[in-house]
Amino acid sequence: MTEQDRQDNRDTSAPDESAQPQEKSGIRRKSLLKAALVAAPLPLLVGGAAPVLARDQARQGRVLTPTPEACDPGDPPTRQQTEGPYFRPNSPRRTSLVEPGTPGTRLTVTGYVFGLTCRPVPDALLDFWQADVNGAYDNTGYRFRGHQYSDAQGRFSLQTIVPGLYPGRTRHIHVKVQAPDNPVLTTQLYFPNEPRNNTDTIFHPSLLMTVRDVGSGREGSFDFVLNVRQDPDPPDPPGGTWAAGTSYRPGDTVTYGGATYRCLQGHTAAPGWEPPNVPALWQAV
Repeated sequence: MTEQDRQDNRDTSAPDESAQPQEKSGIRRKSLLKAALVAAPLPLLVGGAAPVLARDQARQGRVLTPTPEACDPGDPPTRQQTEGPYFRPNSPRRTSLVEPGTPGTRLTVTGYVFGLTCRPVPDALLDFWQADVNGAYDNTGYRFRGHQYSDAQGRFSLQTIVPGLYPGRTRHIHVKVQAPDNPVLTTQLYFPNEPRNNTDTIFHPSLLMTVRDVGSGREGSFDFVLNVRQDPDPPDPPGGTWAAGTSYRPGDTVTYGGATYRCLQGHTAAPGWEPPNVPALWQAV
């Protein structure tokens, strides 16, 4: 990301300390979209249970259960937080901040970037920076700094380490997220069950990642919701037997856009879940 890009898109707004996520019950649109989009290893949380990774479910041949989440069309975007004093522009583009011999517990952070209607945002910029294992920032180079872009399904993945602690702060990762041609969201991600979460005045529970131990490392997930307006209704399908609102069972076949698809998971079709768009639900035959 260039210096000019940063100057043009720098988030100058103060953190909105009054904006808090809406707690709602029921199945969220974002969760259903995630279940349909999950063709890569991204964590899903089932009810109030421990984190469940989509790849684990797929490996065991189990159908993914839609997950209650704090995202529904009309819900507020992810909470803004202060940039802090250690941001540096022009970070290198990379998905891994780990170099050979880097000390620290390995951490993989994955998730999605969504807009206000909980549709995925492709090509969103995500610029991460954090402290090293000793709680120190590299202010002369670019260690533990890097930016990337979400893929066509709004997904991102970061390879890093669990950051160290330093005076006055709990454990956290800084990030700037920006949809193409939209304002920058500046915020921070936090770790659950950290003692300093109770004393850090910047910490907010809505920014907690879902984290679990995996072997000698850890895996975390977080989904960003950007203040990006999106068309609530996708275009009409180009013809075929597939229809929104229809309940499909594994093995059912439909046609769509001149191609034939076989259902992989039982579900009720919804706009945006057209067979070419959800390989987790439909397989071309």
